[in-house]
Amino acid sequence: MIIIDSPSNNAYFNIASEEYLLYKYPEEDLFLLYVNAPSIIVGKFQNTLAEINLDYVEANDIAVVRRLSGGGTVYHDLGNLNFSFHTLIGKNDFMDFSQFTEPVIKMLNNMGVPAELEGRNDLLVDGKKFSGNAKLMKNGKMIQHGTILFDSHMEVLSEALRVNPLKFVDKAVKSNRARVTNLIEYTPQGMTLDLLKEQLIEEMVKSNSGVELYTFTEEDMQAIQKLVEDKYSTWEWNYGFSPNYNFKKAIKVPAGFIELHLDVDKGLIKAAKIYGDFFASRPIEELEKQLIGKQHRKEDILPFLSGINLTAYFGKVTTTELLDLFL
Repeated sequence: MIIIDSPSNNAYFNIASEEYLLYKYPEEDLFLLYVNAPSIIVGKFQNTLAEINLDYVEANDIAVVRRLSGGGTVYHDLGNLNFSFHTLIGKNDFMDFSQFTEPVIKMLNNMGVPAELEGRNDLLVDGKKFSGNAKLMKNGKMIQHGTILFDSHMEVLSEALRVNPLKFVDKAVKSNRARVTNLIEYTPQGMTLDLLKEQLIEEMVKSNSGVELYTFTEEDMQAIQKLVEDKYSTWEWNYGFSPNYNFKKAIKVPAGFIELHLDVDKGLIKAAKIYGDFFASRPIEELEKQLIGKQHRKEDILPFLSGINLTAYFGKVTTTELLDLFL
């Protein structure tokens, strides 16, 4: 087994490294560890905008990254340790999460933490979740990866994942918001995230034969960074890849009540309908048609709104007020 401790705290880099390693090591068992700066990791089949508090995320410079595996959205920060197992398809049951969570449970149990696998893929202590796990199959290999909440900022986690469920109607996979806890409350005094990582590596070395500790080379780093630039840091992957959805939102401004309905396909607005009790000198249908083909994101909507005479369509309304209608 090859064990890699990522030198980066960049979420785009670390999520990209999982895909890179699938092709660099197509047959070897592998164990990857990484810690991300504040970031939200979205399941492959989720509608990103329906899972995050976009205003809060942008205001706090929190990275948003879509991973290759399914499952729900999770929050990462420097108090959260992430692990990733890679093995050949067929060596293990795809739906069995126990084998690759066992080393984590064993390590924690040895230090007196009553951790256990609950249900299909969650690790709990005292009935509260500290680790969620997800899986995927690609390039002949299976990846199971998970989180370990050690000393994460729970108030940020709560705000970053707080979203208005009434905005979106879609068939995307929804996250299950379980009660969560930090392990620091259960581990021995003096335990740190770095020590926890060291102990997990020691457990993996003891329980596996032929272990090789590997450090990313400059060539590896450059290749992963290329994957970041081409895919994992792009709007097209992190937002545009979302399943089709219907978006609706209403606001009250001095001009009156305005309600927006959008049909969005792969991030692009395919249909738009605007209702309300505002007074317009120009037909609102003109504006609805101009929205078709725009990306459903601030970077597209803001310059569009800034370039038209909003008063002609809505009366007394500012660009900032109307922008809020779209987000």
